[in-house]
Amino acid sequence: MAEPGKVVARREGAVGWVVLDNQARRNAVSVSMWQGLAEALRAFRDDAAVRAVVLTGAGDKAFASGADISEFESRRSTEDAIAEYNRIATDANSTLKTFPKPTIAMIRGYCFGGGVGLALGCDLRFAADDAVFSVPAARLGLAYPMGSVKALFDAVGAAHAKEILFTARRYGAAEALQIGLVGRIVPGAELERAVGECTAMIADNAPLTVAASKIAVDAMVAAPGGNLAAAEAAAAAALGSEDYKEGRRAFMEKRRPVFAGR
Repeated sequence: MAEPGKVVARREGAVGWVVLDNQARRNAVSVSMWQGLAEALRAFRDDAAVRAVVLTGAGDKAFASGADISEFESRRSTEDAIAEYNRIATDANSTLKTFPKPTIAMIRGYCFGGGVGLALGCDLRFAADDAVFSVPAARLGLAYPMGSVKALFDAVGAAHAKEILFTARRYGAAEALQIGLVGRIVPGAELERAVGECTAMIADNAPLTVAASKIAVDAMVAAPGGNLAAAEAAAAAALGSEDYKEGRRAFMEKRRPVFAGR
């Protein structure tokens, strides 16, 4: 039997879209979907025309309801199987976390477990006002991965992270915004427009500057182990770029700059 679900990747102008599509299971992420996610991100990473990537779920019921529990008996029931499953899922999450271009999670409906981890792996999180968040690991007898715990802690702080993990309760969009789990909530009908406006602004800006900013902020979040040397090198590259010259010329000529990413 074929594994359920798929990852659909498409490019619209300068924006790459990665869609988790397993609607029969509220976009629960199967092993094949973890693999497809990593492949889609690597393709967009290497596509110079892509300036930003949006990660979302198919339909309007869920972003992702976590890992596909229906696979656990076959995929996570022995030590070797668990190790292989974790390797595949970790590769996808790491590819997202280290993605060099801006990423936006566009969240509708359920965002549970591994879905929360994926959302936290994105730079920005836009949620519809009907979004619901939960990390139910404590009800399944498994531990939330350390990388996801770190991302949760970075987003909401120790007290909120512990409450989310200890209680496994559900958080509505307004509460998620209040504690820092998401950055913006909008009515569901306006969500894609809001994300589109954001990606359009990102795509219009100098790619090297945006990349340098992402490296710098990520280094600060990771401090004291952050790669500050990489951040400084990226900033120097932006200052020496053709885009910097174009930005100065456009300012003096009172026109919109046209950046080439070099």
